[in-house]
Amino acid sequence: VQLVESGGGLVQSGGSLRLSCAASGSIFGTPIIRWYRRISGRQREWVAAITLVGYQNYADSVKGRFTISKDNAKKNTWYLQMNNLTPEDTATYYCSLQVDSGEYWGQGTQVTVSS
Repeated sequence: VQLVESGGGLVQSGGSLRLSCAASGSIFGTPIIRWYRRISGRQREWVAAITLVGYQNYADSVKGRFTISKDNAKKNTWYLQMNNLTPEDTATYYCSLQVDSGEYWGQGTQVTVSS
């Protein structure tokens, strides 16, 4: 299983970005997709998760601003819509896919929010 994130970039405070996570390979079981971020100098933190049936969960720091979703038209593609971004959201964002065989990670995409 391989994951590729995209959609990161530079945005002004208050702006929006949509990150994508595309998975390829053999995916068996009931996948859970999670987004994490690593802010420079800090440990990786969990941001959001979505299950196969669409149950979503969010970290308090992003609740109400970020939305995780699945693309029902594209196979094995998920998104993280990020609105009302602040400089504190600047980080490298990673998606992970957890299935029965383990948890797989992408290479990350950088999000930079300027004040």
